[in-house]
Amino acid sequence: MRWKIRKSFKIFAPGSSLRKRVAYSLAIVRLILVPVIFLAVYYLFAMGRIVDRIVNVDAPAAKLAEQASIEILEARRAARNYILFQDPKYLRANQESLTKVKQMLVRIGDLEPDEAPTVQKGLDTVNRYQQQFASAVSTMREPRQEPEERLREALLGYEKDLDTLVKASRHEKRAQLVQELHTRVVTFDTRITEAIQAANPALRQVTPDLRASSQEALQLASDVEQQNWGKVQMDHQEARQLIRRAEWTLSIVSAITLLFSVSASLILPGQVAKPLVSLKEAVDHAATGNYEIDFELHGGGEVVELAKSVQNLTSLLRREQ
Repeated sequence: MRWKIRKSFKIFAPGSSLRKRVAYSLAIVRLILVPVIFLAVYYLFAMGRIVDRIVNVDAPAAKLAEQASIEILEARRAARNYILFQDPKYLRANQESLTKVKQMLVRIGDLEPDEAPTVQKGLDTVNRYQQQFASAVSTMREPRQEPEERLREALLGYEKDLDTLVKASRHEKRAQLVQELHTRVVTFDTRITEAIQAANPALRQVTPDLRASSQEALQLASDVEQQNWGKVQMDHQEARQLIRRAEWTLSIVSAITLLFSVSASLILPGQVAKPLVSLKEAVDHAATGNYEIDFELHGGGEVVELAKSVQNLTSLLRREQ
């Protein structure tokens, strides 16, 4: 008779249920992903707010201010041409440009409520310019002399200044070129005004205020434009900082999450698989015909119940031998 060696198998199944342990494992794995998803969504919405502010507020306001500056220059040119030629089409062009300027200022105020005082000041300046121009138009009814010689000198001087500017434009930056061109236009405007004043002395009391108010409106529009382009630059810088912060934060959180998930994937499956492996070894041992098996059971749940059933089966087979 062959001696049969009694062998003991240790079944350690912490917890009360294998089903619950699997559910807990899946829940933990899902919870691990929550910080990464939450941070990604947060930075996505934060970036969306910045882009929305740039696209729908700051950049449109800056563009409107730029267009307002152009329309103010058009209004000044039309006013100068009307004083020079007294053609009604220039008067209509002046009024149309000023109407557009007011509409643009109102739209800027709607986009940028914090700039309401500046916008209101610009509207007041444009209204004052309109009143002063209306006063200048009324003085045009008085007799005048044609200042042909002065106008010719002003035109020749303006042409010479433009030629000099074009020759030097290859070596200058765009911003500097625009500033110098603006200076040339102001100088030409002054020369034309002086020539017209010489022909019609009544305009001498109106044109200085007219020029000052138009220049103030132009300066206000330029200030609004620079402020809003400055906001665009600030928003762009904020977006870049947000991207860098998101990269660092998500990298750190992802690394921590990866380490935790790897630890959980090693520990939790081991708690589930190890008692099953021990139970398999016990069944394989019994399959060889040796029913001298003892089980050291710890814990509870389905695995322990299965081990008890195997233990009862081996006990029954051992008694039947």
